[in-house]
Formats: sequence, structure tokens, C-alpha cells
Amino acid sequence: MKSNKYDIIIVGGGPSGVAAALSAGRMGKKTLIIEQFNCLGGVATAGGHGHISNFEELGTDRRIAGGISDEIANRIVRERYGIRNAHGVDYEVERLKLILDDMMEKASVDILYHTFFCDSIVKNSEIVGVIVQNKSGRQEYMAKVIIDCTGDGDVGAKAGCDIEIGRDDDNICQPVTMMFTIGGVDIDKVNAFKKEYEKKYSKDKNPWNLSRIYKEAVENGDMEPFQTCNMGWWWTATRPDQVGVNFTHVTHIDTTKAEDLTRATIIGRKQCYQTIDVYRKYIPGMENCYMISTPNTIGLRESRRIMGDYVVTEEDLMNQTYFEDAIGFGSFYIDIHNLDSP
Repeated sequence: MKSNKYDIIIVGGGPSGVAAALSAGRMGKKTLIIEQFNCLGGVATAGGHGHISNFEELGTDRRIAGGISDEIANRIVRERYGIRNAHGVDYEVERLKLILDDMMEKASVDILYHTFFCDSIVKNSEIVGVIVQNKSGRQEYMAKVIIDCTGDGDVGAKAGCDIEIGRDDDNICQPVTMMFTIGGVDIDKVNAFKKEYEKKYSKDKNPWNLSRIYKEAVENGDMEPFQTCNMGWWWTATRPDQVGVNFTHVTHIDTTKAEDLTRATIIGRKQCYQTIDVYRKYIPGMENCYMISTPNTIGLRESRRIMGDYVVTEEDLMNQTYFEDAIGFGSFYIDIHNLDSP
């Protein structure tokens, strides 16, 4: 097997992997980031999720995080492939792929695409390297520091770390979602309809989520009961008739099993097209909408959790506990989707 040595190896090129690799590269460390897809960004690119949060405390303008996320958001807006709104930046995922490649090159970070993590190399209870597989064959990469950014805790699990996954009794994780992008949308007409709908049903718990429409569609046999509310649309910067959609829901998935992920992908694609049919029939401004793309991978909300020296508790979250060794902050509210139904 081919052997290569680095100061730092990051396994997984999603948002956390990108931040880790850029930080390491800019510190002058010899850095490698390993990614199974053909781009960096994870859910933010290959997963089709075209939105970057403002990272503000919910209900206020107080910023909680920034740094590299701000750098990326500002750049994609400056290059006119992103637009700002009250919640953050909506952007075009294809442009983000290019931007992340460029940022890694400028930080002197090596990238290895089309490469799957296989195993951890452990010596004296320390992860010192990884074994990967790609078209070049099976290879071994060693480093002073290995960072697991797989999102599934793959490196830690293979190294024998204590882990949890999903709920205790059956390991089932939160529902997964197939994002998708549609075209042929009259944005002004849709916004006018939503405004009128929200005014009409202002006493509903969350009138913005259009739940009455989806309930009617299910009752009329136009949609399977996989979802009850609109989780999010985002507008594109350069194509004003296109909309990114966060709507589908596939339940009872173990996100560490290929069979479950395959089933979720097949069901998710079916749900995408059912949603388009509902939009055409029930939402003014979407009468002529059509599918543009589904992503390379389905979006996962939950997977393995590595049991560290300390595990964050509910009390820590509710009390906003600050840890001196913190390396990052999050601003999204506690968002747990129903594991058994929409």
C-alpha cells in the first residue's frame, strides 16, 4: 500500500471538515482532507442545502459564530452567487464547490476526492493513521493528528471508541431528507400567496409552513402522508425562477447501514416528485414548476455520537454553558423531528 505522512488529516469534507482543514492549512501544517464525493461541502453542496445561517441567537440580532462561515458567505455574495435575507445567505451550491476548492488551494491543503475511509490505524490507544480505498487502490495515510469529520463518527467507531446511535431501544435516527431544486416558479406570485395565506390562518401555530395545504393534499390522495409542513424554501441568486426545497421526510432509517440509506434515497426521490405535483396543483405561482435536480446524497440529521471524556447534557444547552476548550459554536435551536411519523 502507498504510504503518505501529514501533520493533520481530516476525514470528511463537509462544513466541519472544511473549517478544520482551512484552519490547519493556514497555520502552516501539512494538511490532507479526504472526501468520498467529488466536492467539498457535504450537505452544503452534495446534499443540495443552499443556505448558510446568520448564526444569531434565536429572536435577537446577537451573533454567536462567524469566522470561516462568514468568510464563505461574504465571498459567495460578493461573487453574486448568493443573496442575503433575514435568516442568512441563500446560495448556489455549484459555485460553492468552486469556492471551496479555491480556498483549499490558497491554504495549501491537499484534497483527495473519490476516496472512501476504510479503517483506523491505532497504536497505543491513539489513532495515528487511516486506511482508504479509491481507484488507485488501498492506501495508508499517517498523521500526527487525525480529525473525524465524517458526520457518522466512522473513524472513531473503527478505532473502538464508545458510541451511541439514534434512540436507545432500536438505534433508529431522525428522519432523513432529500433536498431538491425546482424551476419555472413565479416567485412574486408565490410570495403574495404565502402572505395572504399567513394572514388568513394567522391563528395557526406556524402559518408560514402551509400545513393546511399538505393536509388537504393527503386527504385528496395527491400525496402520501410523509410530511405535514413546509420546512423551508430558498431562492437562488442568479436564476430568479428557481427554488430550493427542504420538504421530504423518510423515517425509520439507521444512517450507518447502506441498505437503509439506499431505501431512503429511493423513497426520497419519489417524495420529491410527489411534492412537485402538489405544488403544481395547490400553490399559485408553481403551476408550471419542474424538477431541476436532486442531490448526490440524502441529508442526514443524526448518526453515531462518539462518547467523549465529557458529553454535553440538556442542562448544558438550556443553561448556555460555556467550555474553556470550545472550538466552535452553533446557533440553531434544538430541532428534533418525529422519528415515527411526519
